[in-house]
Amino acid sequence: MIAAGALTARALAEAELVRIAATDAAIGAWAALDTTHVRAEAARFDAAPSRGALAGVGIGVKDIIHTRALPTGLGSPAFAGEKSERDAECIVRIARAGGYVFGKTVTTEMAFMQPGSTRNPWNAAHTPGGSSSGSAAAVAAGHVAGAIGTQTNGSVIRPAAYCGVVGFKPTLGAIPFTGVNLFSETLDTVGTFTRSVRDAATLAGALVDGGLAVPETGGAAPRLAFLAEFPWAPVDEDMRAALGAAVARLRAAGATIVAVELPEAGCNAVATLRTIMLAEAARNLAAVRQRAGARLSACLVAALDDGAAIAASEYRAALAARSALIAALPSWFGACDAVITPPAPAAAPAGLDTTGDPSCCTLWSLAGAPALSLPVGRDRRGLPLGLQLAARPGADARLLAVAAWCEAQLPFVGLP
Repeated sequence: MIAAGALTARALAEAELVRIAATDAAIGAWAALDTTHVRAEAARFDAAPSRGALAGVGIGVKDIIHTRALPTGLGSPAFAGEKSERDAECIVRIARAGGYVFGKTVTTEMAFMQPGSTRNPWNAAHTPGGSSSGSAAAVAAGHVAGAIGTQTNGSVIRPAAYCGVVGFKPTLGAIPFTGVNLFSETLDTVGTFTRSVRDAATLAGALVDGGLAVPETGGAAPRLAFLAEFPWAPVDEDMRAALGAAVARLRAAGATIVAVELPEAGCNAVATLRTIMLAEAARNLAAVRQRAGARLSACLVAALDDGAAIAASEYRAALAARSALIAALPSWFGACDAVITPPAPAAAPAGLDTTGDPSCCTLWSLAGAPALSLPVGRDRRGLPLGLQLAARPGADARLLAVAAWCEAQLPFVGLP
């Protein structure tokens, strides 16, 4: 609409600010939001329109991603109000595509497990997930059309599933991580939150090298594998029913779907990822920990202590196990375009003292493979349930095309 001249960037921004004013007191999606900044950025675009893919659209940005325009607090009181001297590379690319930083979204502390202040837009007594909680909630609540976050284990896919939006974690390294607070160099990945697969491709395509084609919904039906659950994360009855119904509808629409078992190389994925993640976090956050002192949460401090205690030989063995998993994936996928799995064992759990179980995302985070969460139903309490699709590392465009085809067969009805 902006490109066609039917809508101005300022009108879009004003509508979004009205929505935020009406709903965010109950959600708490934003860590830093300056209405003067939003209006100035929208007016700047209207004065000199561009033809970029994100032209005139403000994007929510997880508060571990450095931005010059707004502070980067890392989800910690120790760094509240901190200013950055330069933008992260993904922010530079948003600007290059004609978009702008709408505001900074709430994250868990250092993108780990200590919950932030955000609540689930569908039910404020339930978690929105972590660590990209604010980004998922802001998109679900209609505050912005898109947002970016990061995933080390399950921090894009899980909150997207809990909040009923499309979460896309590209192949490791597809979007540059430069300028984002580092937790684990082997695992950290920038991802996106949108309300459709096409929007996911548009936003991610502005950030990845070489871009991404925006998928159409037509085309040949895909060949899919179906991994109904992970041995370390049994799914509940509602999730099982939603996945079963989705698979049945996709088959009826022409998809070939074959049941598969977890590859042997992935059976220890949870322990392998934990070893790599915590060993690297202890090293990468050593200076942060020294500066913050006692202001870090007991949860994060305990994790960093565990990471520091991991022997170098154990860390090397975990990296070797990861390499073995990556090597095994091509033959495991076989002729399948993607694999269907649950994105989480259940819908968002009640309570705000946890961000939920990320382990349905672990296999794909460990392998650096692209994954996408698609909302497909609701549980008996009315909370969203998602379906996760994953593909071989590097097959991001194919994954998005498959996801667009599946989305057309599985329309998600309802808003928070």
